[in-house]
Amino acid sequence: MILNEAHEALRTVVRNVPADGWELPTPCAEWNVTQVLQHAAGDQIGYAAFITGGPMPAENPFAPSGRLAEAPEVVAEQAMKASADAWATVSPDAEEVPVPVPPNTMTYTLGIGACALDAAVHAWDIAMATGQPSPLTPAMARELLEIAKQHIEPLRAYGVYAAALEAEDGDDVATLLRYLGRDPHWSA
Repeated sequence: MILNEAHEALRTVVRNVPADGWELPTPCAEWNVTQVLQHAAGDQIGYAAFITGGPMPAENPFAPSGRLAEAPEVVAEQAMKASADAWATVSPDAEEVPVPVPPNTMTYTLGIGACALDAAVHAWDIAMATGQPSPLTPAMARELLEIAKQHIEPLRAYGVYAAALEAEDGDDVATLLRYLGRDPHWSA
């Protein structure tokens, strides 16, 4: 399942951030690694909250403070567990699942895919910032691109995703990243 793959990608890169890597710049130009983790965790909690009616993230995922209340691995795990547990309560046949992104309801397939896309792309951001290999596989990128094409365009108006970069011949991972407005060759 794509959410499990995305969560494993995020889990792996967070676990492998070096102790001195949390302040490094990321492809998210205004945020360091800690802030990207806070944003990614907040988004996962947001999906869980919309599905379950539970609490929203403690701080705004779009204005991360850069200060963690707990160890990075704990922050990531708690958020991913909340998200996975919430999605486990939703029928795969559901046509209207509440989600924290416009239009605020999606089918199960699109909603869980959007949640996975968020975790996976931020796993890539953290990996690139900290010199790790890309956690995105070609198969994951192909699946996530199909999901992205169904819901990203309206979000660009809110600044959630940058404008797509000009398409180039390349692999599936690079194609996904360019569609999401990320330079696949980004480096600090």
